[in-house]
Amino acid sequence: MSLEILGWGPDLDLALSNTVLQSSSSLVPGRVVRQQRGLLTVQTAGAAFLARTSGRLLHQAQGPEALPTVGDWVLLQPPASGDGEALMHSVLPRRSLLKRREAGSEHDGQLIAANVDVVFLVVGLDGNFNPRRIERSLTVAWNSGATPVVLLSKADLADNAAGRVLEVEALAPGVDVLAVSARTGMGVEDVRARLPPSRTGVLLGSSGVGKSTLANRLLDAARLVTQPVRPEDDKGRHTTTHRELFVLEHGGLIIDGPGMRELGLWGDDEEGLANAFADLLALATGCRFSDCGHQGEPGCAVRAAVENGTIPEERRANFAKLLREQAFQHRQTDATAQREHKRVQRNQSNAGWARTRSKRRGE
Repeated sequence: MSLEILGWGPDLDLALSNTVLQSSSSLVPGRVVRQQRGLLTVQTAGAAFLARTSGRLLHQAQGPEALPTVGDWVLLQPPASGDGEALMHSVLPRRSLLKRREAGSEHDGQLIAANVDVVFLVVGLDGNFNPRRIERSLTVAWNSGATPVVLLSKADLADNAAGRVLEVEALAPGVDVLAVSARTGMGVEDVRARLPPSRTGVLLGSSGVGKSTLANRLLDAARLVTQPVRPEDDKGRHTTTHRELFVLEHGGLIIDGPGMRELGLWGDDEEGLANAFADLLALATGCRFSDCGHQGEPGCAVRAAVENGTIPEERRANFAKLLREQAFQHRQTDATAQREHKRVQRNQSNAGWARTRSKRRGE
Protein backbone atom coordinates (compact mmCIF):
# COMPACT_ATOMS: atom_id res chain seq x y z
CA MET A 1 0.00 0.00 0.00
CA SER A 2 1.41 3.38 -0.97
CA LEU A 3 1.70 6.02 1.74
CA GLU A 4 -0.17 8.47 -0.51
CA ILE A 5 -3.27 6.26 -0.28
CA LEU A 6 -3.06 6.64 3.51
CA GLY A 7 -2.91 10.44 3.25
CA TRP A 8 0.80 11.16 2.90
CA GLY A 9 1.51 14.59 1.41
CA PRO A 10 4.22 17.21 0.79
CA ASP A 11 4.01 18.51 4.37
CA LEU A 12 5.01 15.07 5.63
CA ASP A 13 7.85 14.86 3.10
CA LEU A 14 9.30 18.00 4.68
CA ALA A 15 8.72 16.73 8.22
CA LEU A 16 10.34 13.41 7.33
CA SER A 17 13.44 15.03 5.86
CA ASN A 18 13.89 17.14 8.99
CA THR A 19 13.37 14.19 11.33
CA VAL A 20 15.50 11.65 9.52
CA LEU A 21 18.49 14.00 9.78
CA GLN A 22 18.32 13.41 13.54
CA SER A 23 17.38 9.72 13.41
CA SER A 24 18.62 6.42 12.10
CA SER A 25 18.31 5.94 8.34
CA SER A 26 16.86 2.48 9.02
CA LEU A 27 13.61 4.00 10.30
CA VAL A 28 10.61 3.92 7.95
CA PRO A 29 7.41 6.01 8.02
CA GLY A 30 3.98 4.53 8.57
CA ARG A 31 0.51 5.45 9.77
CA VAL A 32 -1.18 4.05 12.87
CA VAL A 33 -4.28 2.34 11.46
CA ARG A 34 -5.56 0.43 14.50
CA GLN A 35 -5.53 0.84 18.27
CA GLN A 36 -6.88 -1.73 20.69
CA ARG A 37 -6.11 -1.84 24.42
CA GLY A 38 -2.75 -0.16 23.95
CA LEU A 39 -1.73 -2.31 20.97
CA LEU A 40 -1.06 -0.30 17.81
CA THR A 41 -0.92 -1.49 14.22
CA VAL A 42 1.16 0.63 11.85
CA GLN A 43 0.82 0.39 8.07
CA THR A 44 3.99 1.18 6.11
CA ALA A 45 4.50 1.13 2.35
CA GLY A 46 5.72 -2.44 2.63
CA ALA A 47 3.72 -4.13 5.38
CA ALA A 48 1.59 -3.72 8.49
CA PHE A 49 3.24 -4.26 11.89
CA LEU A 50 2.15 -4.53 15.46
CA ALA A 51 4.17 -1.77 17.10
CA ARG A 52 5.11 -0.52 20.55
CA THR A 53 6.55 2.79 21.68
CA SER A 54 10.31 2.92 22.23
CA GLY A 55 11.64 3.62 25.72
CA ARG A 56 13.30 6.81 24.51
CA LEU A 57 10.04 8.18 23.07
CA LEU A 58 8.24 7.32 26.32
CA HIS A 59 10.95 9.03 28.35
CA GLN A 60 11.04 12.18 26.22
CA ALA A 61 7.25 12.55 25.95
CA GLN A 62 6.00 15.65 27.78
CA GLY A 63 2.67 13.97 28.43
CA PRO A 64 0.14 11.58 26.89
CA GLU A 65 -0.46 13.99 24.01
CA ALA A 66 3.05 13.28 22.73
CA LEU A 67 2.43 9.54 22.37
CA PRO A 68 1.09 7.92 19.17
CA THR A 69 -2.58 7.25 18.54
CA VAL A 70 -4.67 6.08 15.60
CA GLY A 71 -4.17 8.37 12.60
CA ASP A 72 -0.65 9.38 13.62
CA TRP A 73 2.30 9.22 11.26
CA VAL A 74 5.30 7.64 12.97
CA LEU A 75 8.86 6.57 12.27
CA LEU A 76 9.46 2.99 13.27
CA GLN A 77 12.09 0.29 13.21
CA PRO A 78 10.63 -2.84 11.59
CA PRO A 79 11.41 -6.16 13.31
CA ALA A 80 14.71 -7.65 12.19
CA SER A 81 13.17 -10.93 11.05
CA GLY A 82 10.13 -9.40 9.41
CA ASP A 83 8.02 -11.01 12.10
CA GLY A 84 7.33 -9.62 15.57
CA GLU A 85 6.84 -6.14 16.96
CA ALA A 86 8.12 -2.95 15.36
CA LEU A 87 9.45 -0.13 17.53
CA MET A 88 8.08 3.40 17.13
CA HIS A 89 10.79 6.03 17.68
CA SER A 90 9.04 9.31 16.89
CA VAL A 91 5.70 10.89 16.00
CA LEU A 92 5.73 13.18 12.97
CA PRO A 93 4.12 16.64 13.37
CA ARG A 94 0.33 16.55 13.44
CA ARG A 95 -2.09 18.81 11.67
CA SER A 96 -4.89 18.02 14.13
CA LEU A 97 -5.50 16.09 17.35
CA LEU A 98 -8.91 15.03 18.65
CA LYS A 99 -8.88 14.43 22.40
CA ARG A 100 -11.11 14.42 25.46
CA ARG A 101 -10.84 14.27 29.23
CA GLU A 102 -10.86 10.66 30.41
CA ALA A 103 -14.29 9.65 31.70
CA GLY A 104 -14.41 9.82 35.49
CA SER A 105 -11.17 11.81 35.78
CA GLU A 106 -10.46 15.50 36.29
CA HIS A 107 -6.85 15.35 35.12
CA ASP A 108 -6.25 12.48 32.70
CA GLY A 109 -6.88 12.76 29.00
CA GLN A 110 -7.53 10.37 26.16
CA LEU A 111 -6.39 10.74 22.56
CA ILE A 112 -9.11 9.82 20.06
CA ALA A 113 -7.50 10.38 16.66
CA ALA A 114 -4.76 12.41 14.97
CA ASN A 115 -4.37 14.02 11.57
CA VAL A 116 -8.08 14.12 10.80
CA ASP A 117 -9.58 16.69 8.46
CA VAL A 118 -13.26 16.23 9.32
CA VAL A 119 -14.90 15.27 12.63
CA PHE A 120 -18.31 13.76 11.90
CA LEU A 121 -20.44 14.29 15.02
CA VAL A 122 -23.04 11.53 14.78
CA VAL A 123 -26.30 12.20 16.66
CA GLY A 124 -29.24 9.80 16.52
CA LEU A 125 -32.67 11.27 15.76
CA ASP A 126 -34.17 9.24 18.59
CA GLY A 127 -33.68 9.37 22.36
CA ASN A 128 -30.03 10.29 21.75
CA PHE A 129 -30.83 13.76 20.39
CA ASN A 130 -29.55 16.43 22.81
CA PRO A 131 -28.71 20.00 21.69
CA ARG A 132 -26.48 20.60 24.73
CA ARG A 133 -24.40 17.53 23.95
CA ILE A 134 -24.08 18.72 20.36
CA GLU A 135 -22.69 22.05 21.63
CA ARG A 136 -20.15 20.21 23.79
CA SER A 137 -19.19 17.92 20.90
CA LEU A 138 -18.70 20.93 18.63
CA THR A 139 -16.37 22.49 21.21
CA VAL A 140 -14.27 19.30 21.37
CA ALA A 141 -14.22 19.02 17.57
CA TRP A 142 -13.19 22.66 17.00
CA ASN A 143 -10.43 22.24 19.60
CA SER A 144 -8.92 19.45 17.49
CA GLY A 145 -8.06 21.71 14.58
CA ALA A 146 -10.32 19.75 12.22
CA THR A 147 -13.65 20.83 10.69
CA PRO A 148 -16.83 19.52 12.36
CA VAL A 149 -19.81 18.22 10.42
CA VAL A 150 -22.98 17.16 12.28
CA LEU A 151 -24.64 13.98 11.02
CA LEU A 152 -28.22 13.43 12.20
CA SER A 153 -28.45 9.66 11.82
CA LYS A 154 -31.52 7.41 11.63
CA ALA A 155 -33.27 10.14 9.66
CA ASP A 156 -35.60 7.52 8.17
CA LEU A 157 -37.09 6.99 11.65
CA ALA A 158 -37.66 10.68 12.42
CA ASP A 159 -40.97 12.47 11.89
CA ASN A 160 -39.34 15.86 11.33
CA ALA A 161 -35.72 15.36 10.23
CA ALA A 162 -35.75 18.64 8.27
CA GLY A 163 -36.86 20.52 11.38
CA ARG A 164 -34.06 18.95 13.42
CA VAL A 165 -31.55 20.03 10.78
CA LEU A 166 -32.74 23.63 11.08
CA GLU A 167 -32.58 23.42 14.89
CA VAL A 168 -28.96 22.24 14.85
CA GLU A 169 -27.97 24.76 12.18
CA ALA A 170 -29.24 27.51 14.50
CA LEU A 171 -26.94 26.44 17.33
CA ALA A 172 -24.00 25.65 15.01
CA PRO A 173 -23.66 28.60 12.60
CA GLY A 174 -21.41 27.82 9.66
CA VAL A 175 -21.31 24.07 10.38
CA ASP A 176 -22.67 21.62 7.81
CA VAL A 177 -25.60 19.60 9.20
CA LEU A 178 -26.72 16.52 7.27
CA ALA A 179 -29.65 14.18 7.83
CA VAL A 180 -28.46 10.65 7.03
CA SER A 181 -29.75 7.09 7.13
CA ALA A 182 -27.31 4.22 6.79
CA ARG A 183 -30.26 1.87 6.28
CA THR A 184 -31.77 3.66 3.27
CA GLY A 185 -28.61 5.39 2.02
CA MET A 186 -30.05 8.87 2.58
CA GLY A 187 -27.25 11.44 2.82
CA VAL A 188 -24.46 8.85 2.56
CA GLU A 189 -23.16 10.28 -0.71
CA ASP A 190 -23.03 13.72 0.93
CA VAL A 191 -20.76 12.21 3.60
CA ARG A 192 -18.56 10.57 0.94
CA ALA A 193 -18.28 13.91 -0.88
CA ARG A 194 -16.61 15.39 2.22
CA LEU A 195 -13.92 12.70 2.09
CA PRO A 196 -12.06 13.09 -1.22
CA PRO A 197 -8.92 10.96 -1.77
CA SER A 198 -6.33 11.25 1.03
CA ARG A 199 -8.73 13.18 3.27
CA THR A 200 -9.40 11.63 6.69
CA GLY A 201 -12.61 11.75 8.71
CA VAL A 202 -13.49 10.37 12.14
CA LEU A 203 -16.90 9.31 13.45
CA LEU A 204 -17.63 10.60 16.96
CA GLY A 205 -20.75 9.91 19.00
CA SER A 206 -22.44 7.85 21.68
CA SER A 207 -22.97 4.11 21.48
CA GLY A 208 -26.01 3.24 19.42
CA VAL A 209 -26.12 6.32 17.19
CA GLY A 210 -25.13 4.29 14.13
CA LYS A 211 -21.44 5.10 13.63
CA SER A 212 -20.36 1.58 12.70
CA THR A 213 -23.45 1.04 10.56
CA LEU A 214 -22.61 4.23 8.67
CA ALA A 215 -18.96 3.15 8.35
CA ASN A 216 -20.11 -0.16 6.86
CA ARG A 217 -22.28 1.74 4.39
CA LEU A 218 -19.37 3.97 3.40
CA LEU A 219 -17.19 0.89 2.97
CA ASP A 220 -19.92 -0.96 1.04
CA ALA A 221 -19.16 -3.95 3.25
CA ALA A 222 -20.10 -5.30 6.67
CA ARG A 223 -16.60 -4.80 8.12
CA LEU A 224 -17.76 -3.70 11.58
CA VAL A 225 -20.04 -5.54 14.00
CA THR A 226 -23.23 -3.70 14.92
CA GLN A 227 -26.05 -4.25 17.42
CA PRO A 228 -29.51 -2.71 17.82
CA VAL A 229 -30.11 -0.13 20.55
CA ARG A 230 -32.11 -1.00 23.67
CA PRO A 231 -35.76 -0.36 22.77
CA GLU A 232 -36.64 0.99 26.23
CA ASP A 233 -34.27 3.99 26.09
CA ASP A 234 -32.61 4.05 22.62
CA LYS A 235 -29.20 3.57 24.26
CA GLY A 236 -26.56 1.56 22.48
CA ARG A 237 -24.39 -1.31 23.55
CA HIS A 238 -20.60 -0.99 23.38
CA THR A 239 -20.02 -3.16 20.30
CA THR A 240 -16.88 -1.52 18.85
CA THR A 241 -13.92 -2.01 21.21
CA HIS A 242 -11.11 -0.54 19.11
CA ARG A 243 -10.30 2.39 16.85
CA GLU A 244 -9.47 1.67 13.24
CA LEU A 245 -8.72 3.63 10.08
CA PHE A 246 -10.24 2.37 6.83
CA VAL A 247 -9.53 3.33 3.23
CA LEU A 248 -12.74 3.87 1.27
CA GLU A 249 -13.07 2.63 -2.30
CA HIS A 250 -12.95 6.15 -3.75
CA GLY A 251 -9.78 7.04 -1.78
CA GLY A 252 -11.08 8.84 1.30
CA LEU A 253 -10.31 7.56 4.79
CA ILE A 254 -12.56 7.08 7.81
CA ILE A 255 -11.82 6.27 11.47
CA ASP A 256 -14.40 4.48 13.59
CA GLY A 257 -14.17 3.77 17.30
CA PRO A 258 -16.11 3.02 20.49
CA GLY A 259 -19.05 5.16 21.49
CA MET A 260 -18.49 7.88 24.08
CA ARG A 261 -21.08 8.92 26.63
CA GLU A 262 -18.80 11.62 28.09
CA LEU A 263 -16.88 14.29 26.19
CA GLY A 264 -15.01 16.31 28.78
CA LEU A 265 -12.78 19.20 27.74
CA TRP A 266 -9.08 18.48 28.13
CA GLY A 267 -6.35 21.08 27.84
CA ASP A 268 -6.59 24.85 27.72
CA ASP A 269 -7.53 25.34 24.06
CA GLU A 270 -9.87 28.29 23.58
CA GLU A 271 -10.64 27.95 19.89
CA GLY A 272 -13.35 25.34 20.45
CA LEU A 273 -15.55 27.54 22.63
CA ALA A 274 -14.83 30.56 20.45
CA ASN A 275 -16.21 28.70 17.41
CA ALA A 276 -19.00 26.71 19.06
CA PHE A 277 -20.38 29.80 20.86
CA ALA A 278 -19.33 32.60 18.53
CA ASP A 279 -22.75 34.25 18.86
CA LEU A 280 -22.57 34.40 22.66
CA LEU A 281 -18.99 35.64 22.66
CA ALA A 282 -19.98 38.40 20.24
CA LEU A 283 -22.77 39.40 22.62
CA ALA A 284 -20.38 39.24 25.59
CA THR A 285 -18.37 42.14 24.16
CA GLY A 286 -21.34 44.31 25.12
CA CYS A 287 -21.32 43.25 28.77
CA ARG A 288 -20.60 46.02 31.28
CA PHE A 289 -17.77 44.02 32.91
CA SER A 290 -14.99 42.40 30.90
CA ASP A 291 -14.91 39.41 33.26
CA CYS A 292 -18.68 38.95 33.25
CA GLY A 293 -19.69 35.39 34.07
CA HIS A 294 -23.16 35.83 32.48
CA GLN A 295 -24.83 34.62 35.65
CA GLY A 296 -26.50 37.61 37.28
CA GLU A 297 -24.09 40.52 36.84
CA PRO A 298 -25.60 43.94 36.04
CA GLY A 299 -25.28 45.05 32.44
CA CYS A 300 -24.86 41.50 31.08
CA ALA A 301 -25.59 41.55 27.35
CA VAL A 302 -25.87 37.74 27.22
CA ARG A 303 -28.53 37.75 29.95
CA ALA A 304 -30.37 40.49 28.10
CA ALA A 305 -30.41 38.33 24.95
CA VAL A 306 -31.88 35.46 26.98
CA GLU A 307 -34.57 37.69 28.43
CA ASN A 308 -35.64 39.02 25.04
CA GLY A 309 -35.72 35.50 23.56
CA THR A 310 -32.74 35.84 21.23
CA ILE A 311 -30.72 33.13 23.02
CA PRO A 312 -32.22 30.09 24.81
CA GLU A 313 -31.44 29.98 28.52
CA GLU A 314 -30.22 26.38 28.13
CA ARG A 315 -27.59 27.51 25.63
CA ARG A 316 -26.40 30.29 27.97
CA ALA A 317 -26.20 27.86 30.90
CA ASN A 318 -24.25 25.34 28.83
CA PHE A 319 -21.88 28.09 27.67
CA ALA A 320 -21.24 29.14 31.28
CA LYS A 321 -20.69 25.51 32.30
CA LEU A 322 -18.15 24.93 29.52
CA LEU A 323 -16.39 28.21 30.36
CA ARG A 324 -15.93 27.00 33.95
CA GLU A 325 -14.75 23.62 32.71
CA GLN A 326 -12.24 25.24 30.38
CA ALA A 327 -10.96 27.52 33.14
CA PHE A 328 -10.49 24.50 35.40
CA GLN A 329 -8.59 22.64 32.66
CA HIS A 330 -6.45 25.72 32.07
CA ARG A 331 -5.48 25.74 35.73
CA GLN A 332 -4.64 22.05 35.56
CA THR A 333 -2.35 22.38 32.55
CA ASP A 334 -0.77 25.79 33.02
CA ALA A 335 1.64 26.26 35.94
CA THR A 336 1.35 30.05 35.80
CA ALA A 337 -2.43 29.83 35.88
CA GLN A 338 -2.24 27.44 38.83
CA ARG A 339 -0.06 29.88 40.76
CA GLU A 340 -2.39 32.76 39.90
CA HIS A 341 -5.43 30.76 41.00
CA LYS A 342 -3.75 29.95 44.34
CA ARG A 343 -2.81 33.63 44.78
CA VAL A 344 -6.41 34.73 44.17
CA GLN A 345 -7.70 32.07 46.57
CA ARG A 346 -5.18 33.22 49.20
CA ASN A 347 -6.19 36.86 48.79
CA GLN A 348 -9.87 35.97 48.99
CA SER A 349 -9.22 33.93 52.13
CA ASN A 350 -7.24 36.77 53.70
CA ALA A 351 -9.95 39.25 52.80
CA GLY A 352 -12.55 36.97 54.37
CA TRP A 353 -10.58 36.74 57.63
CA ALA A 354 -10.13 40.52 57.61
CA ARG A 355 -13.90 41.06 57.29
CA THR A 356 -14.52 38.55 60.09
CA ARG A 357 -12.05 40.28 62.42
CA SER A 358 -13.54 43.65 61.55
CA LYS A 359 -17.03 42.46 62.43
CA ARG A 360 -15.81 40.99 65.72
CA ARG A 361 -14.14 44.27 66.69
CA GLY A 362 -17.33 46.10 65.82
CA GLU A 363 -19.27 43.78 68.07
